[in-house]
Amino acid sequence: MPLFPTTIAGSLPKPAWLAEPNKLWAPWRISGVELTDAKRDATLLALKLQEDCGIDIVTDGEQSRQHFVHGFLEAVDGIDFARKVEIGIRADRYKAMVPTVTGALRLKDRVHAREAQVARAHTQRKLKFTLPGPMTIADTVADEFYRERVKLALAFAEVLNKEARALEADGVDVIQFDEPAFNVYMAEVVDWGIAALERAMEGLSCTTAVHICYGYGIKANIEWKATLGSEWRQYEAIFPALAKSLIDQLSVECRNSRVPMSLLKLLDGKAVQVGVIDVASDHIETPEQVAAVVAEAAKYVAKENIIASTNCGMAPMRRDIALAKLAALGKGAELARKKFG
Repeated sequence: MPLFPTTIAGSLPKPAWLAEPNKLWAPWRISGVELTDAKRDATLLALKLQEDCGIDIVTDGEQSRQHFVHGFLEAVDGIDFARKVEIGIRADRYKAMVPTVTGALRLKDRVHAREAQVARAHTQRKLKFTLPGPMTIADTVADEFYRERVKLALAFAEVLNKEARALEADGVDVIQFDEPAFNVYMAEVVDWGIAALERAMEGLSCTTAVHICYGYGIKANIEWKATLGSEWRQYEAIFPALAKSLIDQLSVECRNSRVPMSLLKLLDGKAVQVGVIDVASDHIETPEQVAAVVAEAAKYVAKENIIASTNCGMAPMRRDIALAKLAALGKGAELARKKFG
C-alpha cells in the first residue's frame, strides 16, 4: 500500500435508476429479480468509480442497502418490520421509523454474501466491508424482548460476529463497524460499548475498524453540530479506551469539523482513517485542502498509520458532487505523498 492510502467511510449515492436520489432510506425504483441484478450492477459501478479516482481500499458503496442499519436487520430473526414505530435515536437528535425486536436474535442466513462476493470477484484492490456496530443497532430499534440496552447490544454483537467471520471468508480485507452512537453515549462506550464491539469482531484475523463520526450531512445532524460550541471534544472521552481496545483502525471526522486535531494523539499506536472530505457540504475540496488535513494529522499520528478517508458516508449526497469529492480524495492523497512522503 502507498503512504496515505485512501478509502471511503462506506457508502456512495445510488444511481437514480436504482433508488430515489438524495435521500436516506431511499425507496427502490424496481423490485424482484430486476432489483437483484440492479444492485449487482450498481456495486460494480461503485467499484469502478472508486478505482478510477485512485481509491486504494474500496467498498461496495453499500449499493444493496437502503440503510446501513436496516440493511443488516432484514436478515435477522427476532426483528419485526411489520411493527415499525417512531422513536428518537442518537439521544433524540432525530426521529426515525424503526422495526421492533420481538424475539431472540438469530441470523436467518448470510446477510451480505452476494454483494461481498461480487465485489471481491471484480476488484484486485483491498476490499473493505461495513457493518453497523452493536451499540448503534441497539439505538436504532424498538425493543420489546431484551428490555435492557446492554443485553440487546451483546445479542446483536453475536449475530454481527457470525456475518463478520463469513465476510472474512469471502475475502474481505477490512471489516468496519459503524458506531455513530459512540459519539453520543460516551460513558456507555467505556462501560460496555467497546466490549460489545470486541465481541462482534471476536476471532477475526482481517483488519478491523470502527467508524465514529458526527453523522451524515442531513439537516438534523447539521443543526446538532451547530450546538456543540467552538470545540468538539466528544472524541476525548472515548479515545483513551479505544486506544487500549483490540480494534485496529479508527475512522474519525476531521475536515471542516471543530475537533481539535491534537485529540488524535490519544489514539497513539492505532491506524487512523482521517476524514479529509466533508460530507455535509457541497463544496468540492481541492487536492491542496485534502493534503493540508493529512499534514495536520501527521503532527499527531505516525505517517504510516494515516489513511485518508471521508468524514462519513455519502449516501444522501448528490451523485455528481460525491464523485467529484472522490476524485479530490485520490488527488489530495497523491499530493500529500509528494509533499510529505
